[in-house]
Amino acid sequence: MAIRFTSYGWYKQLLANKETGVVSGQATFLGITEAVMVVTPMEVIKIRLQAQYHSMADPLDIPKYRNAAHAMYTVLREEGIGAIYRGVALTALRQGTNQAVNFTAYTEFKSLLQDWQPLYHDKELPSYQTMLIGLLSGAMGPLSNAPIDTIKTRLQRTPGREGETAISRVRAIAKDMFKQEGFHAFYKGITPRIMRVAPGQAVTFTVYEFIKERLENSSIATVGGKYEE
Repeated sequence: MAIRFTSYGWYKQLLANKETGVVSGQATFLGITEAVMVVTPMEVIKIRLQAQYHSMADPLDIPKYRNAAHAMYTVLREEGIGAIYRGVALTALRQGTNQAVNFTAYTEFKSLLQDWQPLYHDKELPSYQTMLIGLLSGAMGPLSNAPIDTIKTRLQRTPGREGETAISRVRAIAKDMFKQEGFHAFYKGITPRIMRVAPGQAVTFTVYEFIKERLENSSIATVGGKYEE
């Protein structure tokens, strides 16, 4: 979240219109930044840990990865640094589209509510309204890129094969999924993903707006001055 909102603020300043201060939707590509810096390596390690089978009933069944640190060490030692960035393009695409939809939807919902309620035209919305539109915008992200996320997860679950490119693996995975499981396979796990992401975004936007308002009304100097949507 720190990288996400720091990137958001940085891109807003970089891409803002010099005369009007308005930022186009291009600023929402901040998801690519977090995908490369943090998300991809952590996703690979998380998926490897979740995908391994281990029976606690068998004392001789020793898991390959004992914990996250050991999994990172093992993957780097056996497969090289490129392994923790397997699927980085798909992760960047997922994060980019997710944040593009998320921030755009939130901004539009917020503007709509402020127009409907003249009392809040130049003021922050009540927390319950911020939480509601944060919940709705947070749900729209996963719905927009579920197929990308499903293919990415299957790609990162197993080590790469010698002589096989990332593009060929993505094509093979997508083709196999559609052939054996049908179109609905691309949306497997969408419900728990929305249940995880949407409430998190609701809380995130509510806390963000609360802290932002307090900082703007305080005597603490902020880089770039007053925040503008």
